[in-house]
Amino acid sequence: MTTTVVLPQVPALGGLFARGAGLSVARRVRPGPTTLPDVDYVVRGTRPDASLLTDYQHLLGEPASDRLPAGFVHVLAFPVATALMVRSDFPLALVGLVHVANRVTQLRPLTLADVLDVRATAADLRAHRSGTQVDLVTEVSTDGSVAWRGVSTYLARGVFLAGSVDESSEPFVPPTPTGRWRLGADTGRRYAAVSGDRNPIHLTALSAKAFGFPRAIAHGMYTASRALADVGAARGDAFDWSVEFVKPVLLPGTVTVRIARDGEGFAFAGWDARSGKPHLTGSVSPLA
Repeated sequence: MTTTVVLPQVPALGGLFARGAGLSVARRVRPGPTTLPDVDYVVRGTRPDASLLTDYQHLLGEPASDRLPAGFVHVLAFPVATALMVRSDFPLALVGLVHVANRVTQLRPLTLADVLDVRATAADLRAHRSGTQVDLVTEVSTDGSVAWRGVSTYLARGVFLAGSVDESSEPFVPPTPTGRWRLGADTGRRYAAVSGDRNPIHLTALSAKAFGFPRAIAHGMYTASRALADVGAARGDAFDWSVEFVKPVLLPGTVTVRIARDGEGFAFAGWDARSGKPHLTGSVSPLA
């Protein structure tokens, strides 16, 4: 039977990351559990912050509006999912988890005037060729109706479940570009200011080197949300938005991009023009 844990408010990410770091150290000595906790985390009656929305819109290139971009809703809901991941009975250590994919279904727009309920749960712990994957599923509702649903997929490298899985993918062939993003060294810090995600790998070269990166890397959801912003109003009011993160974007850096019509929707990709290797690929598809 699923247990519902009601949180009094959306928790601060700083404290959650500190708890996650402590649990990660403990699990180097003693392995964690091997099943997902059967629990939902819920926050009721939260309101979007108007000044934070404005800062997000300026950073990502979204138009000034009372409507909440789908990427901004992810920012609002992310701490609730993170709170679940730093439970002592969550099987994967937060430190080292890699965000490899994200899928959002927006059923209708949300606005600053809406009072939001956020629910998060974990699902589908499964084998991967490089370790173990898990989905964090988050729903945002207003007036008792789900308006937004997100599924964030994380990979724990080197943590293997019993059994194996055959995972193959098509090789990436760089398409004809439609533009370039030139990302400054402060991109990670600027996105951290609007998202609250101050993971050290995104902030400075020095802090990123402690985790094995030569320089700071851009947040995956910054690049995905920028692609969504570039699609613009043509995405409509209701849509599916999916992205796979392949190779981190080192900061400062330049991402060559293609964002173009693909059938009824849009396809997007970002890659390194020198190596031809992809950073992200994805799509935005309207809902009937």
